[in-house]
Order: sequence, then structure tokens, then C-alpha cells
Amino acid sequence: MSANAELIADLEAVVGGAYVLHEPEDLIVYEYDGSVDRGLPAAVVLPASTEEVSGVVRAARRHGAPIVPRGAGTGLSGGAIAHQGGVVAALTRMTRILEVDVDNRFAVVEPGVVNLDLTHAVERHGLYYAPDPSSQKACTIGGNVAENSGGPHCLAYGVTTNHVLGLEVVTADGSVHWLGGRTRESPGYDLRGVVVGSEGTLAIVTKAAVRLLRRPEAVKTLLAVFRELDDASAAVSGVIAAGIVPAAIEMMDELCIRAAEQSVHAGYPTGAGAVLLVEVDGLREAVDEEVDEVERVCLRYRPMEIRTATDPEERERLWAGRKGVLGALGRLAPNYYLVDGTIPRTRLVEVLSRIREISAETGLPIANLLHAGDGNLHPSVLFDERNPDEARTALEIGGRILELCLEVGGVLSGEHGIGLEKQEYFSLMFDDDDMESMAQLKPAFDTGDAFNPGKIFPAGASCVDVFQSAAVARAGAGAWV
Repeated sequence: MSANAELIADLEAVVGGAYVLHEPEDLIVYEYDGSVDRGLPAAVVLPASTEEVSGVVRAARRHGAPIVPRGAGTGLSGGAIAHQGGVVAALTRMTRILEVDVDNRFAVVEPGVVNLDLTHAVERHGLYYAPDPSSQKACTIGGNVAENSGGPHCLAYGVTTNHVLGLEVVTADGSVHWLGGRTRESPGYDLRGVVVGSEGTLAIVTKAAVRLLRRPEAVKTLLAVFRELDDASAAVSGVIAAGIVPAAIEMMDELCIRAAEQSVHAGYPTGAGAVLLVEVDGLREAVDEEVDEVERVCLRYRPMEIRTATDPEERERLWAGRKGVLGALGRLAPNYYLVDGTIPRTRLVEVLSRIREISAETGLPIANLLHAGDGNLHPSVLFDERNPDEARTALEIGGRILELCLEVGGVLSGEHGIGLEKQEYFSLMFDDDDMESMAQLKPAFDTGDAFNPGKIFPAGASCVDVFQSAAVARAGAGAWV
């Protein structure tokens, strides 16, 4: 029996033959996520419980096979790509909401619970789960934890780490541990915070205790339409400078508007260079005052139109356009390469102008979608992967945009993680001492190359080469991970 056959047999002994995939036609479904990278695993296993995850980890460890944890595959940095082969542990069968504590406002869920399904499950209690990535109808809590996902409403409510109280995890030796708990404060080191955003490199999350929030008394969504992108960008800084922190400030440029209208018919006006979606929530009187103030600020920047949606159906339609933009870009080009970087809000006008220059210089359209309130850019480079020159240029553009973000004092990622996509730029933001300190976490968790190898740390290869060697980072005398 071959080594791979022995591994598959051991995995089948843990989860059953029906939940271990190893035929080429099955594996190809798992060779990609929402990014542009590809990597074929040797096997895919679908555990249904913490005990099965532990058994899978032990089996893989015996055979020296790395494990790539995977949620719904909606990630946008290559984090769920098995670019070195090994075993993909897809956690999409672990979909139970195990506990809802209405009085203390928390829930305990398995990692395969879809983000929006959690809100639907608790809305009858007047509660909701705040982090809302654009893919919230499909993405899972486990993946959100791994990438520290954000979303439109992270401006006021924060990203995933601000809503995770505790985690049950399986470590590289197959043992099970709880990090944090069910309350806001836990004594000792914040290992929960270490695992959130670690992109599956330190442990596999099997349960999460998450905060629930009360539904606000009132919600209003304001649509501000601008002829020029620069005016919309300046309006964002104007709103924040006025001391207003709405629940969300989202921006879409003309390409995004066109795609969304063709797909969703959200009611965005034609002929606009950009639109802002500004959402305000809270007590009814405070919401009315804040919406009036946002409108007064926006009027300083020459808007074509401002309208306020208070009806739930109209609000849902406006947000459907925003959250459906990425899928709708397929109407404009066969492929898009979405870049995730964050800059100071005050540099929005400058950076978006330079992105337009890059688009004009290279000939590839760039659709700009932003969590504008916190400066989180999502430029999408439109291209056709069947044209090798276009594919290569799209990746080069992505790199130039990331370098631009760092140049103006920003960071490499707002919510998508480093994964494969950004690892060659990691050293532009962190020096050797920084990376050495971070790399020491893997020996502390005794992970080695067991979980998601070759991610985050620079590997010395371009992101064009998806079959790059494992990342290595110095982690103390004689220790390499």
C-alpha cells in the first residue's frame, strides 16, 4: 500500500469513507478559494465533530502530512489553498449552534456555521451577530476567525476579534483546549486573541463563543451620489472629522455602480462617479440628528443627490447592491483580482487618484470598492486569465497597490489576511526582528509545518508562483518553522 493510500485509510477510519475525498474530480473543487491562487491537495477530509478533528490531526501527524483548515472557501488571500499538497480539513459539516444565552448575549457555535445564519437564529430574541463580511451569506464563523474578517459595519463595531469571547481549538498533537471563555475578561495571556487572525497556522478552531448585540432601535441608510470620486473621498474624511462615527461608510466607484445595477438593480443612479452608503443606527432621536449632520457634511462636497432610506425593503435593496458588487463584476470581465489594503482616511483622495493612474498606464480597468470609513481599500483589477499577459499584469498591479498602501502609512491587509497573496510584501512592513518574534509562536504551539504551511511569512517567491516552497522564519537559536 502506498504512503498516500495508508494516509487515506487512516483518515477513513476516523470519519468514514464517505467523508474522505481523494479522486481527482473531487479534489479539483478544493484547489482554489476566492483568490487567484491554485493548489491541489492529496486528500480532503470532512470531520463532523471536535473528536473527529482531533483524530484527523493525529492521523495526519503520523504520516507527516500537513493540514490546511478550510471553511467555505470564500477567502481572498489564498489562505485555504493546499499549495504544498497534504490534507484539506473542510469544516463545513460542523454547523451546529450549540448554545444561545440571551441574558448574557453570547452564542457557542461550530466553525461551519454560516455567518448570516447565526443572526437569523437569534433575531427572534432581538439580537444579532455584528461582523458582516460581504460574503456573509456563504462564509463561515471558523473562516472569519482564521482571517479576522471585517465587513461594512466594522467601522463602529469592530472586526471578528472584537466579538470572539473564547475558542475551542485542536492543536498540532491532536489535543483539545479552550482559550478564553464565555465572558469578556479571562485571566492570563490572551491566547484567544493570538489564534484569531492566525490563518490556521497555529490551531484548528472547533467551537467559538461569540458576542451577540441587541438590535438598535432605529436604522437609517443614506445614499450620497457624487459626480467625482475625489468628492466622495473627501466627504468621507469630512464626516469623520465632524466627530461622527456611523455604523458604516461604504464607497463604490462608477465601475462598481454599473456592475451592481446590471445585476441587482439596487437603484443607484447612472452617470455617477461614486456613491457613498452611510448607515446610522442607535436610539431614534440620535439617529435622526446624526443623519441630518451627515447630510450637511456631504452637501459641502457637491453631491448630485442625497437620499435617505428608512424603509427596510429600500435599505435591503441598497445593501444588496453593495454586497453583490464582487459577483456582479463578472459582467464586466471574466476575472478580477481583489486587493485588500488599509490606508489613513486622509489619504483616500491621493491613493485613489494614483490607482486611477495605474489603471490608465496598464490598460486594465480597476473597480474601487471601499470600507471607506476605516480606509480599507478593495480595488478589483479586471482581467481575463486566459490572456497570460493580462494575468501577469493584474498581479503586478496588486503588488503596486499594496506598496502604495504602505508608502502612505497604511497596512497590508484590513480583513483578508496575508495567506499566499501578500507574503512577498510582508517584509516591507515588518523587519527581521518583528518576524522572528511572530515566528516564535509556532514553536510555542508546537505546530511546525503541521498546519497551513508556507503561509504569511515570506517564501522568496512571487505570488505568480503558487507552488512555492515553504515559508521559513528564524525563531530563536537553532529553531526554524
